[in-house]
Amino acid sequence: MANPETPSFTVSRPTAEVPQAADPLGEALHLLRLSGTLYCRAELSAPWGIALPAFEGCMVLLAITAGRASLHVRDAEPIELHSGSVVLLPHAVDCWLRSDPEVTAEPLFDIPVETVSDRYEIMRYGGGGELTHATCGVMRLDHVAGENITTLLPTVLHVDALHDDENGWLHSTLRLIAREAKVLRPGGETVITRLADVLVIQMIRSWIDAAPREDRGWLAALRDPKVGAALASIHREPAREWTVASLAKGSGMSRSAFSARFTDLVGQSAMQYLTRWRMQLARTHLRGLSEPLASVAERVGYRSEAAFCRAFKREFGVSPGSIRSTP
Repeated sequence: MANPETPSFTVSRPTAEVPQAADPLGEALHLLRLSGTLYCRAELSAPWGIALPAFEGCMVLLAITAGRASLHVRDAEPIELHSGSVVLLPHAVDCWLRSDPEVTAEPLFDIPVETVSDRYEIMRYGGGGELTHATCGVMRLDHVAGENITTLLPTVLHVDALHDDENGWLHSTLRLIAREAKVLRPGGETVITRLADVLVIQMIRSWIDAAPREDRGWLAALRDPKVGAALASIHREPAREWTVASLAKGSGMSRSAFSARFTDLVGQSAMQYLTRWRMQLARTHLRGLSEPLASVAERVGYRSEAAFCRAFKREFGVSPGSIRSTP
């Protein structure tokens, strides 16, 4: 029983509508999540050559912090790199990194390394000549937004700190990586891997800023004030019971006009996009978490585990349970 001398009160939390997104593209970029599978600090003395395999489902970052190197990606002309050069290979491609284009390249996994941790190693390799210092990262974008963006990126993203670094972000980040790599202090591995992640995200952002504006496609849809608002709502609350009518209302459009505009820009209907987004999110959850299928289903808006499993198999051709053992 309550003390009559103690005033009682309740706090009510109003239920608000999802706020309109001011920057749907910025929100999508905020969703990018990287997980590194391997980071390597390389001290290379000429002559040297490394053949990097195609890392399926991953992207490769190469940052030259001292010296120079020649990068050859299959079916493309060699790219000359020097101190301050950063390259991102968003797709699984074979490539060769060498002190000179004529040098024979040794397969990456045949070169001895010093293992610092499960995900970080140091490579000292070469013939004893001119030194090149490089940081290499093999990483995966673990969110649906990352998958969508990766498909849009070119085979090679190359940024040069001496010529293309208008805001100084690249030079500053590379300087920090070089300083940490020079003497690996306690926590240095973590600092280098986090800085490598920053380089990847910043390179993607810079490419998006400079990329020609397309009339259609995912980025064009995110930049559209009406359709972008609907996409941001789906991204922010994928489990909500969205309908074409509710998305259209949030975009300030009629149902028919919204449906036509969404399909024209995105290339699929709003409900098809919602289902695909949910299934891709579910696949990410299944790969990284051990929670029950019913919980994953609820996360992405399915109250019935059976209905979720059917939708998942329609999307990917396999049952959600098989994803847990798939790398």
